[in-house]
Amino acid sequence: MNVYILFKTALIVVILLISLVIAMYATLIERKIAGYFQDRLGPNRAGPWGILQPVADGVKLFFKEEFMPMTADKFLYILGPSLTMFVALLGSAVIPWGGSLVIGDKTFPLQVTDVNIGILYIFAVTSIGVYGIMIGGWASNNKYALMGAVRSASQMISYELAMGMSIIAVVMTTGSMNLSSIVAGQHGFHWNIWYQPIGFLVFLISAFAECNRTPFDLPEADSELIGGYHTEYSSMKLGFYLFSEYINMFVSSAVISTLYLGGYNFPWMDHTGLSANLLALVEVAVFFVKISFFMFLFMWVRWTLPRFRYDQLMRFGWKVLLPWAMVNMIVTGIFYHLFNH
Repeated sequence: MNVYILFKTALIVVILLISLVIAMYATLIERKIAGYFQDRLGPNRAGPWGILQPVADGVKLFFKEEFMPMTADKFLYILGPSLTMFVALLGSAVIPWGGSLVIGDKTFPLQVTDVNIGILYIFAVTSIGVYGIMIGGWASNNKYALMGAVRSASQMISYELAMGMSIIAVVMTTGSMNLSSIVAGQHGFHWNIWYQPIGFLVFLISAFAECNRTPFDLPEADSELIGGYHTEYSSMKLGFYLFSEYINMFVSSAVISTLYLGGYNFPWMDHTGLSANLLALVEVAVFFVKISFFMFLFMWVRWTLPRFRYDQLMRFGWKVLLPWAMVNMIVTGIFYHLFNH
């Protein structure tokens, strides 16, 4: 039992560090991609090819002047970014990152905790994330910040309904809400995207809205709200809000890969001839390749599409995505009722 607890603790620390490092360097990669798309140079001064730019940004945020509006609710003002960062990190707890490692005569799955309602856990955690934004926007006592926070709440509620219905279709397809069982059901190349293409598309678009990414970045629309919900924040409190966006993007990419692209599964994985431990490491590498693809997609869309107007955003969520998700769920239910008896 002590060895098991030690392994789980080490896995938690590794996932935490990987999440933070990916969030740091996702900012650099996004600025490089933006530079390439806009025919200009990205960061290239801090270290070779600019690879130390995230470190420089972190040092700047740590030593930047700390201020707090005189009329702000001080406790909630601090709680907002802290809650957002904490909730962003919680989502990775139930994701199966690979198969199992065999150490001695014991088998250790590469998953922090394997709960039977893993999908509901992910959905619940992402739903809590809006509280950090709402609290921060309200506690700032700034009208622009409050407007951004209200936009975020209404946006997340609108798109979470469609996201939830697309998840229900996945549960119908796999017969389980356990993420490790969902991944096991997609063994090899039997990925859910082949059976749920509409659900995948709805979930992907909703993930953009959940992460407040362009074209759904209305909560911090700088052209009309200055900085939105984090207008009054500076130093590491602002850093927590910005970091949480990239961590959410990382976790969302992992969830999409888990639900629709087989997680750590890959074609012909049973014919590699590798040992169990080496195969587990290859599975982790394959999973991170899938995550990297979706993170690149998030960045690609941001620097390609313009921001929606707020009325367009809400209309698309309620009148397009939600009906798609409902029809997909109903058709999936009818199909499995007729052919799986």
